[in-house]
Amino acid sequence: MRIVSLIPSATEVLFAVGAGDDVVGVTFECDHPPAARERRVVSTSAMPEGLTPREIDDFVAAAMTAGEDLYRLDAGALAELDADLVVTQDLCAVCAVDVASVDEALTFLGCRAEVATLDPHTLDDVLATIVEVGRLTGRGDEAAAVVVSLETRLAAVVDRVAGRPRPRVLVLEWTDPPFAPGHWIPEMVTRAGGEPSLGVAGTKSGRITWDEAIDSRPDVVVCAPCGFDLEGGAALARDVRHHFPGVPVWAVDADGLFARPGPRLVDGVEVLAGILHPTGTPDDRAIPV
Repeated sequence: MRIVSLIPSATEVLFAVGAGDDVVGVTFECDHPPAARERRVVSTSAMPEGLTPREIDDFVAAAMTAGEDLYRLDAGALAELDADLVVTQDLCAVCAVDVASVDEALTFLGCRAEVATLDPHTLDDVLATIVEVGRLTGRGDEAAAVVVSLETRLAAVVDRVAGRPRPRVLVLEWTDPPFAPGHWIPEMVTRAGGEPSLGVAGTKSGRITWDEAIDSRPDVVVCAPCGFDLEGGAALARDVRHHFPGVPVWAVDADGLFARPGPRLVDGVEVLAGILHPTGTPDDRAIPV
């Protein structure tokens, strides 16, 4: 089987279930595991580099209003790779090339690849997509083993934090303007032993005001700006901490452990649990600012 992945989380899942050798095409964002960097890039960003968070938000808003795609699909590369399976998503137009664009490109090229569209909204949905990818790639047993391992780790976190005080946690999915969390992130907070001060599991993240963020009375603020790694998140966290005097503010690797609906969301739950209920062992996947 020849597989093209058009979303980083799908790439991670494909490698996790043992289908990495079948992956022939990826996006410019696919960086985990490192072997994904060795595959041909078929999707790149239409967004200029070096923009501030505010400029990124303005660019995305303008593109959405104009009906423009935020990604460029290399139709020539897609044709040359002659994929049997293309894995994409229909969850967020900001996260990856739109599935309609993929269908149009394949039709134009005369490609007969099967298109699998992933659309998880909760942690359970994410686990279900791993099972589905296993089915699509003939690696059902491997996928089931991955899911069991992830469920075991999640259960271990829930057991560890059971009966402890549950601090109110504000996760910022963006910082300028601020966004309250959605999809699986509020659920990650709950499983890690906290209570989301804003955001509803299974729904989209949403723009808020700083007054709303402050009025949510968080005991802890976690800066997890979509698309930013730990270092980038720390820089943005320092910019927003003045809004929350006396409240601990943490930065995390949002891109790797929070934004992508793949196996590493469980790492994100473990990181959150370490922030909310420290064990005394430092975790270098989170930084207090």
